[in-house]
Amino acid sequence: MVFGTSTGADVGSSRTLPSRRSLLRAASGLGAAALTGGALTGCSARASGATPVRLWSWLTGMDQYVAAFNAAQRDVHVELSMIASGTQGGYATQTNAIRAHNAPDILHTEYQALPQIVTTGGLRDLTDDVADLADGFLPAAWKSVRPDGRTWAVPMDFCPMAYFYRKDLFDRAGIRVPRTWAEFAQAAAAVRRADPKAQITTFPLNDGAFFAGMAWQTGDPWWRVSSDAWQVGIDNRGTLEMASYWQDLVATGKVARTATSNQSWVSAMHGGGLWGMLGATWGVGMMKRSLPQDKGRWAVTAMPTWDGEPVTGAFGGSAFAVSAESQVPDAAVKFLRWLATAPAVPRIGAQVTFPSPAYLPSRQVARRAYADDFFVGDPLFDVLDRAATRVPEWTWGPNSLSVFSTIADVLAPVSSGGTTIPKAMHQLQASAVTTMRENGLAVTEGSRT
Repeated sequence: MVFGTSTGADVGSSRTLPSRRSLLRAASGLGAAALTGGALTGCSARASGATPVRLWSWLTGMDQYVAAFNAAQRDVHVELSMIASGTQGGYATQTNAIRAHNAPDILHTEYQALPQIVTTGGLRDLTDDVADLADGFLPAAWKSVRPDGRTWAVPMDFCPMAYFYRKDLFDRAGIRVPRTWAEFAQAAAAVRRADPKAQITTFPLNDGAFFAGMAWQTGDPWWRVSSDAWQVGIDNRGTLEMASYWQDLVATGKVARTATSNQSWVSAMHGGGLWGMLGATWGVGMMKRSLPQDKGRWAVTAMPTWDGEPVTGAFGGSAFAVSAESQVPDAAVKFLRWLATAPAVPRIGAQVTFPSPAYLPSRQVARRAYADDFFVGDPLFDVLDRAATRVPEWTWGPNSLSVFSTIADVLAPVSSGGTTIPKAMHQLQASAVTTMRENGLAVTEGSRT
């Protein structure tokens, strides 16, 4: 097994370059967190003779997926416990359970968290169990569950980024919807001229996952594994160019820098203070719930691109892994194969949220099952299906979650002029490298040119 438990390497040791096995497993960020997930709740009684499989998840609609699976066959019975979302305690809950040897059979993970969970040694290598499914998934999603070339989880959904915009306001002002970031800057200035109180979007400085998604679009990954070392390039050329671009828009007030998904953001979106949102496929369901009175005003289009290259980033998505100590791994894998590929799953998802499957055949099912009566403009699934195929390869590092948290800290002074976004990226790079080396990892720094 490539990944395993930490070897307890000396902090800062430079005696011997660790092997690929050890450098990928000695990561930080998931060891000492306290349990914060709260009480767990079970889900339904099992049929006589069925193999019980314990699942922990925070996914919206998971209770309905589990009920459908249990009703469809009698050999396996999934028992669901809902836990807090990942960074709100879910990852700590699962990791502590792994270390206490009482983890459930199936664990929930987002793609960016998977390498850190793998370093606990608590996941089953699923390479042989699901190898036949590989060609059916979006390439970027499949790559995301194979951080070292082995398969550690099964993708469920995957969230490419897109631009949501107020078509009514753009049309009324005669502003062309931007297709490139150069056009976006021009449109941002035009929005301000049309309405001095309005801005084209917000660039939230407190959201590390959002910022990483924007960097992903540049095609210049923050982490790579090269010659048995982690190559870290958070302040690489692609990210710095992206950071400089947004620094100008933030500093000149052409974009807001406030958080999204709170009440002031909802009011600005509805009232015309914000003409757009840089988001991902989950934004479809969020906007319909948050802005029901805005039906017929909003449209979705591809993210503007750098130099016209048809590339976008990703921002969210879930996968599911099997505990290394599960006594019923075959039954657990049976459920994960169903969850990833069964047509019933996107049909259920279409009723409870917006389905964005990682499995390509399921995307066609989702298209037929989801009734879009909220957005206007280009057909919703045409835009998002194209985006899903335009996500370049990206490697998450063994400290991705801690980097996300640090992003909010280093970007906080940008609002007051205490730093700039590019300077903050240099600070983030130094912090990430230091943390990794303190945890015994071999690290080289990526090129910034």
